[in-house]
Amino acid sequence: MRGMTWDHSRGYDPMVATSAAYAADHPGITISWDKRPLQAFADRPIEEMADTYDLMVIDHPHVGEAARNGLLMALDGVGHDDELAAIASQSVGVSHDSYAFDGRQWALAIDAATPVAAFRPDKIGTAPSRWHDVIDLARAGEVCFALIPVNALTTFMGLARNQGFVIAEGEEFIAGGEGRHVLDQMAEIAALLDPRCLNLDPIGIYEWMGRSENAPAYSPFGYGYTNYSREGYCPFPLVFADAPSIADNGPCGTVIGGAGIAVASSSQHRDAAAAYAFWVAGAGCQKGLFFQSGGQPANAVAWDDDSCNAATRDFFRRTRQTLETAWLRPRYDGYMRFQDEAGDIIHAFLRGEARAEPTLNALETSYRESRR
Repeated sequence: MRGMTWDHSRGYDPMVATSAAYAADHPGITISWDKRPLQAFADRPIEEMADTYDLMVIDHPHVGEAARNGLLMALDGVGHDDELAAIASQSVGVSHDSYAFDGRQWALAIDAATPVAAFRPDKIGTAPSRWHDVIDLARAGEVCFALIPVNALTTFMGLARNQGFVIAEGEEFIAGGEGRHVLDQMAEIAALLDPRCLNLDPIGIYEWMGRSENAPAYSPFGYGYTNYSREGYCPFPLVFADAPSIADNGPCGTVIGGAGIAVASSSQHRDAAAAYAFWVAGAGCQKGLFFQSGGQPANAVAWDDDSCNAATRDFFRRTRQTLETAWLRPRYDGYMRFQDEAGDIIHAFLRGEARAEPTLNALETSYRESRR
């Protein structure tokens, strides 16, 4: 069998390691893995891969499109329902549910992530829990976070949800006054950041923080990466923590991410591919080989595990509240078009190339067109 995953040690190494172990226990089965860049993981349509690969590690916003087009094998009702129920009960937040659509399960969550905070413990002792403290730290030049287009959009959405604003529900993307408020908040902090943040994804931010002695001390929002908290991965290991809140309402509303493993409906080895997928998503592999080979599990058994936490400076315990209160963005067929356009629209605003009102109007137009 052939699989496609994404190009980072967190995305590639655990798939190679688990496939080798699975093949050793199942003579006659081999799984080879290719990888694509992180941006392609977020953007590349599943239909471009489904005819070539048996297994795909995917991003959940694609499931609406995939369900409509029949590209993926539904994983419910295929002889693994007891395992499916166990995996569902062990989900961190909405990670498992993010791959369910139209009453079917199109992938299994194997990787859980949402924007969380990260800091350099050699520079500051703890992570700010409130937004006004983040702004104060930014004024001191000690804040950075990823603001490439897709991350600019998820930051906008997360800030809105944290403040209780209704977003991307129904015909309207966000009420005008609330959208303007969020844009003002983003503009305020963006003006205090090193301009390179506009061109960095979370990996770029953590590479900067973890490998440069003079990097900023703190990032308030970035999809977490346990790799950068593990001993020996980078010269300045990071400590991850719950995301900050605007008011006294906790870190709720960040936009759930992560990754799931799916089986192509066109695969000639669907039963074997599904069996491997369920094994990888199960508690034993997730807290064992998957984590040990660099993976970031989606299974709560791993998140509760003492050894997993000890190896990551308590990454899982420190960020658990953020994951459990994260928000599931839309997944309708057409959403990916909006995500691509909306990220660019907000990014142009942050670059100073558009004012708030035209930005909000453009977001509304794009959102409504994507729902047609």
